[in-house]
Amino acid sequence: MKKIVFDIETKNTFAEVGGRDPILLDLSVVVAYDYETDKYYSYQESELTKLWPLLEQADLIIGYNSNYFDIPILNKYYPGDLTRIKSLDLLEEIRKSLGKRISLDMVAGGTLGKAKSANGLQAVEWWKEGKIDEIIKYCEQDVRVTKEVHDYALANKELKYKLINEIKSFPIDLSAYDNLKGGGINYTLPF
Repeated sequence: MKKIVFDIETKNTFAEVGGRDPILLDLSVVVAYDYETDKYYSYQESELTKLWPLLEQADLIIGYNSNYFDIPILNKYYPGDLTRIKSLDLLEEIRKSLGKRISLDMVAGGTLGKAKSANGLQAVEWWKEGKIDEIIKYCEQDVRVTKEVHDYALANKELKYKLINEIKSFPIDLSAYDNLKGGGINYTLPF
């Protein structure tokens, strides 16, 4: 099974675009992790044609808040419809189990004992300052954390989150996603 974990960062904020619809935002960087190659790949807007084949070959794409945020933004740039690829949005699964939405930082802190290195607003500032390498490094760390949270959930059928100084655990079963096959599509591959 070909699985890709991904995250995007944007050039602007909801406040700057005057609305809460993610498609109003512009992409700055995408980072993707490929389980098959055990490698991280980064793409800027001008390089997205290199990303499409990776996503199109995937049986499952994995993200955090990705169905609401990342996929709609990427779809602005994609010649087809990325929602046709099977996706696992960890935040959606957490909300189903826990009954509320919690940040990736809270989950990483409780489950992995790690904190995120920055946040999306900082990444927008880095874009304005031309610090693309900082954005890529931050986005890659988010993808790494998302992958590790996913792997932990698969292995342990639970996740944890940190709330102030308390760690709480909750059940989560992602095994149904691990058996999906053939979700790929073909809009940009040369056949």
